[in-house]
Amino acid sequence: MTTCFATRRIHTRPGKINNASGDFVCGCCGAFVSVHVALSGVGNRNHCLYCLASRHMDQFEPGDRLSACKAPMRPIGLTFKRTTKKYTSHQPGELMLVHQCEDCGKVSINRIAADDDVEAILSVLEQSADLDRDTRALLEREGVMLLDTDQHDLVRHCLLGIHFADAWQE
Repeated sequence: MTTCFATRRIHTRPGKINNASGDFVCGCCGAFVSVHVALSGVGNRNHCLYCLASRHMDQFEPGDRLSACKAPMRPIGLTFKRTTKKYTSHQPGELMLVHQCEDCGKVSINRIAADDDVEAILSVLEQSADLDRDTRALLEREGVMLLDTDQHDLVRHCLLGIHFADAWQE
């Protein structure tokens, strides 16, 4: 069995890879990350499925890859995507990762991919309780409403499609 991304990787000089498919090696944990839509379920992946770290790639809109910064971005919390759909206004939108650039401080919201590590996502939720006051103020100015740790069951339901109480009954 061959993988489609392996045929698109072109070695240029020692230690460097010209990668036409967009696959990358995580700058944080060193894992190989495929951006193939069939695996991730998202069209513009820029975060690691294992540690959820990202890289400041997009400037104006997701997938534009116009940022000159290119610094690491760390996951700092979870939020729900704002939705304006007429028939789903009573339900929260899609669960999203909140990243912050370690260099310039820019905040971005990224889709959670189908193959992202669920335990890592839940860990980001728990760690968001320890964010400093300045970061929380920045998020508020940007209009990002972080989920609280008391919404753990809701996040599990969004990720796994089960209620926490249902897991004990199986």
